[in-house]
Order: sequence, then structure tokens, then C-alpha cells
Amino acid sequence: MIGSLIRKIVGSKNERELKRMQPVVERINALEASIVPLSDQALAGKTAEFRQRLAQGETLDDLLPEAFAVVREAGKRVLGMRHFDVQLIGGMVLHSGKIAEMRTGEGKTLVATLPCYLNALTGRGVHVVTVNDYLARRDSEWMGKLHKFLGLTVDCIVHGLTDAQRKVAYGCDITYGTNNEFGFDYLRDNMKFALQDYVQRDLHFAIVDEVDSILIDEARTPLIISGPSESSSELYYDVNRIIPLLKKGELIEHRDGKIGPSTKEYSGDYTVDEKAKSAALTEEGVTKVEKLLSIDNLYEPRHIEVLHHVNQALKAHALFKRDVDYVVKDGEVMIVDEFTGRLMPGRRWSDGLHQAVEAKEGVKIESENQTLATITFQNYFRLYDKLGGMTGTADTEAAEFSEIYKLEVAVIPTNSPMIRKDQSDVIYKTEKEKFRAVAEDIVVRYQSGQPVLVGTISIEKSEEISELLRKRGIPHHVLNAKQHEREAEIVAQAGSRGAITIATNMAGRGTDIVLGGNPEMMARKEAAGSEDPEAAYPALLEKYRVQCAADRAVVLEKGGLYILGTERHESRRIDNQLRGRAGRQGDPGESHFYLCLEDDLLRIFGSHRVAYVMDKLKIPEDEPIEHGIISRAIENAQKKVEGHNFEIRKHLIEYDDVMNKQREVIYTQRKEVLGGENLKGTIEGITGEMVDDMVATFCPEKTPAPDWNWESLFEDFFGQFYLKPAFPEPSTPGLNQDRLAEGLKAQVLERLAEKEAEFTPPVMEHLMKVLLLQTIDGQWKDHLLSIDHLKEGIGLRGYAQKNPKEEYKREAYGLFMEMMGRIRQEVVQKLFRIQLAREDDVERMEAEQRRRRVVLNRVGGEDQGHKPVTREEDKVGRNDPCPCGSGNKYKKCCGR
Repeated sequence: MIGSLIRKIVGSKNERELKRMQPVVERINALEASIVPLSDQALAGKTAEFRQRLAQGETLDDLLPEAFAVVREAGKRVLGMRHFDVQLIGGMVLHSGKIAEMRTGEGKTLVATLPCYLNALTGRGVHVVTVNDYLARRDSEWMGKLHKFLGLTVDCIVHGLTDAQRKVAYGCDITYGTNNEFGFDYLRDNMKFALQDYVQRDLHFAIVDEVDSILIDEARTPLIISGPSESSSELYYDVNRIIPLLKKGELIEHRDGKIGPSTKEYSGDYTVDEKAKSAALTEEGVTKVEKLLSIDNLYEPRHIEVLHHVNQALKAHALFKRDVDYVVKDGEVMIVDEFTGRLMPGRRWSDGLHQAVEAKEGVKIESENQTLATITFQNYFRLYDKLGGMTGTADTEAAEFSEIYKLEVAVIPTNSPMIRKDQSDVIYKTEKEKFRAVAEDIVVRYQSGQPVLVGTISIEKSEEISELLRKRGIPHHVLNAKQHEREAEIVAQAGSRGAITIATNMAGRGTDIVLGGNPEMMARKEAAGSEDPEAAYPALLEKYRVQCAADRAVVLEKGGLYILGTERHESRRIDNQLRGRAGRQGDPGESHFYLCLEDDLLRIFGSHRVAYVMDKLKIPEDEPIEHGIISRAIENAQKKVEGHNFEIRKHLIEYDDVMNKQREVIYTQRKEVLGGENLKGTIEGITGEMVDDMVATFCPEKTPAPDWNWESLFEDFFGQFYLKPAFPEPSTPGLNQDRLAEGLKAQVLERLAEKEAEFTPPVMEHLMKVLLLQTIDGQWKDHLLSIDHLKEGIGLRGYAQKNPKEEYKREAYGLFMEMMGRIRQEVVQKLFRIQLAREDDVERMEAEQRRRRVVLNRVGGEDQGHKPVTREEDKVGRNDPCPCGSGNKYKKCCGR
């Protein structure tokens, strides 16, 4: 109560922030009179002037009012668009490294030009992050005109570019691109073997468009670069054949009397928990699987891989639905983004799940992959010195933005008052009745000429509604992952008179819906079919401008764009995004959600109380209900899911924070090696540490020198440096650990100097660089695999009353330190063993290889009369120690 009283007197924090920025807005407006008279050349010349003033000590904040005034004037001249005062506020919020929540249609794309220009003046680069390639291209071309007019360089990062093209794009003042492209370029750069091959510069400032989609919705899935592992795909097919033979179980509750304790058990072979998105075998199921696969005990260590395949196949069949979670296109399983309904080409579920789905659908199974590099979006975007974001829906997730990214959310007022009518939800008992009512509503709106945008949560549902409308003869467009290519075109025309558009999860965000239709797009489309498109375009544009103006008047009279939601999403924010498509810039609009008790959200999380009310009131199936208890039940269900999803993302970032520190250490080391500065000093430092460790291990400080373990020290030293050490006499007076270590280090350095003389310093330096990089990369890859295995089983520590997160931190640190030790050993062993081959040795080796190929060809070809080649020695197994004595496995040494 006291809090609300204070807010009434001094205003909310958001209101105070807006009030603080108002004088700056007035200052920008006052500068307009002096900026307008400037010629184009003089206006563009302001960029060089601003850069000079920065060099002389002024800050970006000092330049902000004048720079914003210059961008506003350039927008008028180049784009025919003048920034509103609320857009100037949005630009200031982005520049200060915060999130600007601006309603749909308030011109976020134009807002971004203000902080982009200002921050690009530093010459350190600005990244504008979008949700898809189309928007990245569109914005870089559209807003790029303004920036280029002012003398800045602009480019775009999209799928399919070469490294050379990417490097040019990242070298520009402003670079547009998708979150995936930026993240993967960062990972790829840190796998390269030369600094000049890096495409990215230091990460300075990024503006994330649709920030909630990128930093919240997509943050549950980390970016992973992977390579093929050695697993066989046959096991996926074998396991897949038995899953349809298993029966889904039901929960059975036994009670002793009316008030006695109850016991719960499951019938069937497996259970499904839709809330947790998990499936598990029952005891009967385990027995059945063992019988079907002819296995005595599925939980024996030797069958652990089979168990893993069974669990993944069970998930694929029980939880992942075709045309909801994925589509099969051109013989390939493609993931559908659950939040936008867009296809995600190139993305694959990890841990064998994608292969299990491929087996289920009977398409070719791609080889299972092993992680080579990975990072979460949370940790990638936290690498930027400054981060800003913009969206129409961020305030509901303000707590998460603050906790994970340290980003504040500022709600920017609309330029014109919002007059959209948001109707109460209606709920039916069955989906059949709900869809019938939806179709009736659409038919009525269509006949009146009012455009309708129908929102669904899956491809499957959108096609069901499409079929209902087709039967009634209602023309319409379906926008989902299957029509991904036409996304922008369909969305842009969704406000045309009588247009009916069905969209999955409101794909097409970022494209304006213009009431009455988009004349430019219509004219371009028709002109493309003529003999001379350029000549035909002006006349067609004029024709469609007149037509669209007339249609707009009709649409406005009928109430503007009508948003019809066919189901509530698990996140309130996604529903708000759908609603936000109507009522832009003071236009009228209306929104209405149709629900039923069979909807996933209500069925899984909250339908019991609603079903109870409907039964008590004896409501027929074909009659909807509107009641306060329904709205509360739906909101509570959404809050539950939002909380659950936040916990998943928080869990992911907590675990990845451990990996992030390790990743920073490895990537920093790689960069130092690639920089080539004092590689010799690095190797000398490594060898010195190793000698100190050996002496500390075998020559305890409190033990007399004659009693030290000289034999083990000799073996360890020789095994590591391939050098027989010359030890002092154990009885030498004053002999201690330090003196022994110094003597051994001198011998190592002497051997290192001999190697350098043998190879020449430039070759030796190159050799050290290659050995360091190859070893770091190989050991890091193996470490990531170990971490994956650790993560998989760490949750079970909870049963032993241990904190899984603390256990993970402790064990991941131990694995990392072991890996660092192995890097040291491997680099030194290889460096001290490597030898310079003489020309006659090389010729002899090549002749021997040619001879072997001839003999093997004869054995495998037509000449069967020759005696088969036999080995005099036993075959070396891939996991056996290498015969060369390096101490490594054969597959990672000579068998490579």
C-alpha cells in the first residue's frame, strides 16, 4: 500500500526514467532548426566532425543530441521517415545498454538507426541481431541507405557466405545478421589456425531485435559445432522396431477404504510426463524390452548404450510429433521452432535424439555427432561490452533479463493511443466445437470485408483450420514452416480487405501488417511478370495506392485487423505478440482467443477446475463459457509453465557458467599461441613446471637425498623428455630439491636448443605452434565429451543427498585440470620425440608404402594365386598403447 502511494506521488521507476530523458528529446528537437538547412554533403560531413570530436576527448553521450538530430534529418531525406519523439527515447534506451519495449508498429527498425550511428562513430563496429536471414537482409538494405548516406559502411551476415565475405562484413561500421550466424562465427573463429583467418573483431556493441525471442525463447538450446563420432546407425533402426510394440501406461491409484492411504502404480510398458517432457519404462516395460532385444539385463554396464538408445527412441515416439515439433522435408527431419513456427535448417537435437526421430520416420540416419565447440546464447551475448535490445513484449520477462543479462527493461509509450479491443477468452468442452465456432467467426468477418489473422500453435492445427475454411469456400493463406519462403509477403498483406491469414505462432514478426494492403509489394509482384518490370512499376504503384487507400477506409470502418487465437500458448508473451499485430499507430483492432479443455496448456496444467465448473453448470458441448475462474486458471497455468521454463534456462546457464570459464581459458591460450609471441618461452615454462612436479613427487623435501626414488624419477624424466638425465651423486653435499630441479631444467633447455639448431628457429617455432594448437584442440574436444557424460548422470547425485550443481562444479574442475596436465605432457612428448627425416629415409618410406599397396591390391583383386599377407606381430588395437612409446593410445598417435 505504501509502495503504491509513493508511486502515485513520484511515479514508477519507468516513468521517472522517461521523465529524465525528456529534456534531451527537447534539445534534439531544438537542434532541428540548425540541421534542416544543411546540404546533403554538409549533413554527411557531420560524421567526420563527430569522429574528430571523439578523438579530442568528447564522449558519445556528449554527441548524442546532435548525432540523433543528424540521423533524424537523414531519415527524412533518404527514407521519407521522421523519427517520432518516442522513437528518440527508444534510441536513448538502446544506447544506454537497456531493453526498449515498444509496441508492434512503433517503428523499432527505424529506432535502431539512432544508437547504431552513434556507436559506430567509435570505429569498433556495431552488430544488429535479427531472428532470420530475411530481416537481416531487408534491414541492412533498407536502413543501410540512411547509414551509407552519412558515410558509414554497412553489410550483412547470412547463411552461405565465405570466410572472406564474412570478414569484410564484420569489418564494416554496422553489421546486420542472425543470432545463430554471430554465435557460430565466434565458435568457428576459435577453432582456426591463424589469427588472420578470424572473421570477427572484438565484440563491442550489439542491438538485439526481438530480444525476447533470441535471449529467452532460444536460450534453452545452446549453439553446438559437432563432428561425426564412431557410433553405428544400425542400433537406432533395431531399437526403433520394438518401440511400437510397447504400450503406454496409465496411472492406477489403489485406496484401502474411503479414507485409507493410497498406493500409485502404472500399468503398461512406459509412462509419459508431458509437463517434464520425459518418458520412462515401467518394470514390465524393461522386461519386455530385454525379451525383444534378447538382452539378459538392460541395466548392466555393457548394455548402457542400448539403454540410452531405448530411452531416446521412446522420447521420439511418445513426445515428438510430426508437423508439430518437426517436419520431414526432402527426406530430412527438420526442427520446427516451437516459438516462431519457423524451420531451423542445419539445427539438430543432440544426444542421439535426432537420429531416433530419423529412424522413427524411416529417413536416412545421419551419423551421430560429437561436440567440438559449444556456447549458450546467454554466454555469447554477455561477451559484448554493451548490449541493448528491443521488442514489443519484454516486461513480463523483466526479472529474467535482469538476473541473467543484467539488462533493465524500459517501456516506451506509444506514439498514438492504443484503441484495440481485447475480448475475454471463450472456452468450449471439445476441440471439434471450438474449431467449428472459429470457422463460423472467420466466415462472418470475411463476408464483411474485415481482415483476420488466425494464430495457431502448430502446423497440424493450422492445416486443420485451413481444411475447414476450404470446405466453406473461404480463400485464405496458411503461413507456417512449410511456407517459410513466402513469410514476409503473406504477413505484409494480412491487413488487406477480406484477407484471411493463418499463422503458426505468429511467424513473420518484424514485417508490418498494413491495413488495406501494401501497394509497393503488390506493384512489384505484378511488375515482375511484365516484359519491362522497371518501366511497369510506377504506373502499377499508383494504381495500387488508390486501391489500397479505398480498401483501408473499408477495413477501418469494419474495426481494423481482427486477431483470432485458437489456443493459448504456454507463454503469455507469445499471446501478447499475436495480439500486438493489431492496433498499430492508433489504428482500430480487435483480439479474441478461443480455447477448449483439450488444448495442451489446459489439459496438462489447469483444466480440472475449469472442467468442474462446466460440469456443475451443465454447459452443453457446443456452448462456450466466459468466467473469471477460467481466466485465472489459464493465467496460473501460463505462470507455472513460464516459471518452469525459466528454471530450465537458469539451470542451463548455471551449468554453462562453469564451462564458460574453462572455454575462456582455452580460447585465450589459443589466441596467445596464434599470436606467436614467445612460444619458446611458453614451452620452457611448461617443461620447467613438469620438472618441478617430478622432483616434488619423487624427491620429498623431508627425505634425505640418498633415499629419494631415483629410479622412478629417471623413468618419468626419460618417458617425458626422451632424454636420459645426468643425476648428481645422491651424497653430494647441499643437494636439495631446488638444485636438482635446476640441473634437470638446464639439461632440458640444452636439448631444446639442440632441437632448434637441428630444425632452424623458424621451423621450430612453426612446429611448436602446430603441436600446441593440435594438442589443445584434441584435448578440448575429448574434454567436452567427458563433460557431456558428466552432465548426463550428475542429476542422480541428488539421490545421495548431494547437490548436483556443486558436484558438477567440483568434478568439471577436476576434469579440466586433468586435461591441462595432459596438454602439457602430450606437447612436450611430441616435441622432444619428433625427428627431422633425411631425404633418403623419406624415399625409402615412400617406396615401402608403394610396395605394400601393390601386394594388398593383388590380395584383394583378381590375382588370388599370391599368398595372403600375414603379420609377424599382433595387430595393434585402436585403444592399445602406441608401440612408439609415446604413452598415448594408438588411435591418437601413430594410428591417426
